[in-house]
Order: sequence, then C-alpha cells, then structure tokens
Amino acid sequence: MALLIVAVGQRMPAWVEAGFAEYAKRMPPELRIELKEIKAQARSQAATKTLLLAEAERIRAVLPRKATLVALDEKGLDVTSVELAQHLVRWQAQGEPVAFVIGSADGLDASLKSDAALLLKLSSMTLPHGLARVLLAEQLYRAASIIAKHPYHRV
Repeated sequence: MALLIVAVGQRMPAWVEAGFAEYAKRMPPELRIELKEIKAQARSQAATKTLLLAEAERIRAVLPRKATLVALDEKGLDVTSVELAQHLVRWQAQGEPVAFVIGSADGLDASLKSDAALLLKLSSMTLPHGLARVLLAEQLYRAASIIAKHPYHRV
C-alpha cells in the first residue's frame, strides 16, 4: 500500500529533506512513503478562499484514484501513535493508497476537508510546514513499527 504525503510548499531546508528521507527509508516495502510537493499559490490581494481553492485543484491533480484522503487540520482528530497504527491496519486491509494532505500556511480548502475520510491533528501547537512533514513521516514509521511489534515504539 502506498502512503502519499501531499504537501503545499517547495524548497524546504536541508534538515527537513534529511529528516523526511530518514523516516521514509525506514518504512517497510509494503508501506512506502512518497512525497509530492505542491506549489503554493502566490499570496496576493485575492481572498484566502480563492487561494486555497487554487491549491486544492493542484492537490487533487496528484491524488491517486480511489485514495483514502487524510487531511491534516488543527481541528482534526487528535490520535495517539497506537490509534494511528490501528487506522493504518484498516487502510492496509482496504488495499487502496492513502494520501495525507498538508496545506499551506492558510490551511486547506473546505472542500478537501469535507472529502477527507479523516481530519487528523498532528499537534495542538502550530508547527512549521517542514516540521509537519518530518513529524508525519516519523509517526507513520512509528505506526508501522507498532504493527510489526518492533521495539522502536516503547510502551
């Protein structure tokens, strides 16, 4: 099963790329992570809703057909690592790709959030988008480790 992380924003600092790459390479072959970066809409005098709609179109263009959409949102469900692993087991059973979407500084368009199978909160604190990518990759690796009963996640 493919795990796709779609993130608005490009040209992350080297530490973000290195951190993301480290956790992505640790993933088991049956749960590989792929990153797709989406160009952020240039911030202008246009309404935020218009900007988010343009970004949503770019996001939808890279989503695999039949993908389970998980939108990261500050108002999303606050899950533990074990609960994320349980979601991962269910998604594996479905056999379809899962796409995690990280929005821009202004978040995600409402239509993407309403289409999501799950709204997920990474933290109650505000995170830089690059760190959110690394944190999500680490949590997906941790969830895979929990499923495999690997000692990485200690209870």
